[in-house]
Amino acid sequence: MDAETLRRAANAGMFYPADQKALNQMIDTYLENARDAGVSGEIIGLISPHAGYEYSGQVAANAYQQIAGRNYQTVVVIAPSHTEYFPEISVYNGDGFKTPLGPVCLDKDLASQLVAQHRAVVFSARGHWIAGSVRQEHSLEVQLPFLQKVLKNFKIVPIVMGDQGYSSCQTLGETLAKVLPNKKALIVASSDLSHFHPYDRAVKLDKTVISHIERFDFTGLSEDIERGICEACGGGPMVAAMIAAEMLGANRAKVLLYANSGDVTGDRSSVVGYMAAMLYKEAAEKRQEKAGIKLGLSEGDKQQLLTLARTTVECELRGEEPPELTSESQVLNQKRGAFVTLTKWGTLRGCIGYVEAHKPLYQTVKEVAISAALHDPRFPPIGKEELKEIKVEISVLTPPRRIKEIEEIKVGRDGIIIKKGYDQGLLLPQVATEYGWDLPTFLEHTCHKAGLPKDAWQDKDTEIWIFSAEVFGEE
Repeated sequence: MDAETLRRAANAGMFYPADQKALNQMIDTYLENARDAGVSGEIIGLISPHAGYEYSGQVAANAYQQIAGRNYQTVVVIAPSHTEYFPEISVYNGDGFKTPLGPVCLDKDLASQLVAQHRAVVFSARGHWIAGSVRQEHSLEVQLPFLQKVLKNFKIVPIVMGDQGYSSCQTLGETLAKVLPNKKALIVASSDLSHFHPYDRAVKLDKTVISHIERFDFTGLSEDIERGICEACGGGPMVAAMIAAEMLGANRAKVLLYANSGDVTGDRSSVVGYMAAMLYKEAAEKRQEKAGIKLGLSEGDKQQLLTLARTTVECELRGEEPPELTSESQVLNQKRGAFVTLTKWGTLRGCIGYVEAHKPLYQTVKEVAISAALHDPRFPPIGKEELKEIKVEISVLTPPRRIKEIEEIKVGRDGIIIKKGYDQGLLLPQVATEYGWDLPTFLEHTCHKAGLPKDAWQDKDTEIWIFSAEVFGEE
């Protein structure tokens, strides 16, 4: 390989040591002090900070320690642009990168497949190199020495996002998911968190990001960054990586370590936040059983309700009258509360329901299916062409009852309703099992759903109600 075609290590000597021996020793020390998360399953993505190693290197090492010795043929590194704005998603157009530890070659075949998928993804030096400039982008470059230390014989696809809006994230995430199946590939998102706030304020902002990551909630993360509720200079890379990882089978996210510059320097007046996280597909033997209880619905009853929910939405989108259900099933004609949950590629796309039993079950399912598809305020309405990518899940509820002691709640069986004043939040039984929450975490997230402090469930004037459900969905 001609050295002239390699993007040189422009930030060596500033963000990390330029001397090979010193760099090796620094990373070795960080990796020795990093903890193995002990997670079984396939690691599909990592999130790693990109500040100077003396500030964020130990946090980054906790991400890279998880893949040490694993076999990845290609690593897709997604980074934000600090040096210039551009609307494209820029895949480096050279032959690779060079660091003090040696060259890292571009996976040109995979990069070409990626660029061929969408006009917004282009070969370019934008975001990677500015001719004649003293300042060159560091956010991608600083990930490479860590990768060189923990992996062998890998190539890279270096990507810089000039625009980090949700549309751009979705384009990149979905495009990656099209080209990476059956490839031994890892996705790395490069991002720091909040910048230059006092310590306590920074921690509060960063906990919002952490909460979204742990819930695998990339839509909420993007929205909260856009609204200024939290900060991440690589929010776009994180969201794109999560979209791709989920489409590639990841069903869990784990935050491995959080710290900020104040923890390193002792100066808490103005800090920058750092987080290490992993996106992975949990081993099958570790997955929990479906939540809820049995309420006497036959397989025929369930299939009728699933078909009814889907065809009702289809008819509504076409402007036609929804179908009528003619069934002698006593269960379907009982008055029951129910929720319809819609997902797209495993990601929430709408969820609305009635807790109280006002109408026969089949009528409730018809009404809430339309509401979930078209009127969930968190999402835009589902389109006609999109519906074929949607999966339907139905939760048939038991009547809620107020409890006095949280020991009455059984995770995996019960859903929770938190009420305080005019604020109210509800989470279905399956939410806790899907995310592997214990009871305190389940209560905290229900409080968050209600817009209350996470410990509001402990207040004497907070009401806690529970219910269960029979949960079933389309395969």
